[in-house]
Amino acid sequence: MHQIIKHFTDDDLYKFTMCCAVIDNYPRTRVRYSFTDRDNTVYPPGFAEALLEQVKMLESVTITREEIDFMKRKCDYIPHWFYNYLQGYRYDSRQVCASQDAEGHLSVEFEGPWAETILLEVKVLAIISELYYIMTGEAAKFDLDECAARAAVKAERMIGAGCAYSDMGTRRRASFAVQDAVVGAMAARAAAMQDAPGRFVGTSNVYFAMKYDLTPIGTMAHEMICAIAGMYGPLMANHLAIKAWSGTYRGALGTFLYDTYGWRIFSLNFSEDYANMFKGLRVDSGDNYEQLDLIVEKYRSLGIDPATKQVIFSNALDVDRAIDLQRRAAGRCLPSFGIGTHFTCDIPGVRPRNIVIKLVAVKITESWPFYSSTCKLSEDHGKYTGDPATVRRFLDTLYIG
Repeated sequence: MHQIIKHFTDDDLYKFTMCCAVIDNYPRTRVRYSFTDRDNTVYPPGFAEALLEQVKMLESVTITREEIDFMKRKCDYIPHWFYNYLQGYRYDSRQVCASQDAEGHLSVEFEGPWAETILLEVKVLAIISELYYIMTGEAAKFDLDECAARAAVKAERMIGAGCAYSDMGTRRRASFAVQDAVVGAMAARAAAMQDAPGRFVGTSNVYFAMKYDLTPIGTMAHEMICAIAGMYGPLMANHLAIKAWSGTYRGALGTFLYDTYGWRIFSLNFSEDYANMFKGLRVDSGDNYEQLDLIVEKYRSLGIDPATKQVIFSNALDVDRAIDLQRRAAGRCLPSFGIGTHFTCDIPGVRPRNIVIKLVAVKITESWPFYSSTCKLSEDHGKYTGDPATVRRFLDTLYIG
């Protein structure tokens, strides 16, 4: 089996930006993560062992000077001390456990210091996705020329419709080679359409951003708010996350992912000072149009013109949905779009993996004798993640029926 992840920056930018914020604010915190396959997939025999072999191979993957120089040039908001940390960082396969039950369902868990395990999630998901297609034989269906051609058509439609958009498809891509073909094709098509109303902003994958001289895109994920909620409770988790984030980045990376515990509690936490400081919000669950209305009304209630604020839509988008949202949102805000598997796993006869890894427990320091469980509650009620007792406790705390 070939090594699937060979580059340290073959990862989403938000894992690095969050890692930096974690070290800055919660350097002694320990966490647990758990894998969920929403399709309850039966994996091939030996899959867990093959996955652990790939995780072991990560121990040889280190950041290069070229990668550091690129990130310093493109990500000047990241403090330079963080690159010293990355130079010394080594993946530790002992932090990952994987097994299969008698039917073949997959279980994966991480445990360790938050500042270390935070860099496992995206890489392990990408490994699981690509490894599944290799071991089932579906990888034989991948035609990279066709993937590039479809990507070019999507880019042309998005850019022609005035959409500002980015690739966010690392976690559930069909393969490294497929994402490479997609990003390369979109970059080339965008270069040929520089006078068109839209633009290909970049990619969340730092390695491909470096390869094609694009802008790496990303800020934070739900795990930041989930961990804080586990330590301090969900009522003020958004406020504490905003405060920690703004302390680390001083107004840069100012797009907040607000839906970890739903719109209502976030809106109560989103005060005028932070609404002015942050450039905008990211919609990642619920009905996109309803969420847009709520965001616009919130800014207006604070005396802020919503047309000056960015709203990034990243909730299960494809090209058609993005173009329709562009038409509906233009003039009301500054819309942009992050699209994942519709770009990096759009292959005839191949079903994208519906998999996630979520932070499920946290303790503020290694000296504590117990973990506190946490969960994620989004605007999509069927996508709550966490054990049922914790979900119920958080719902009760947040007065959600």
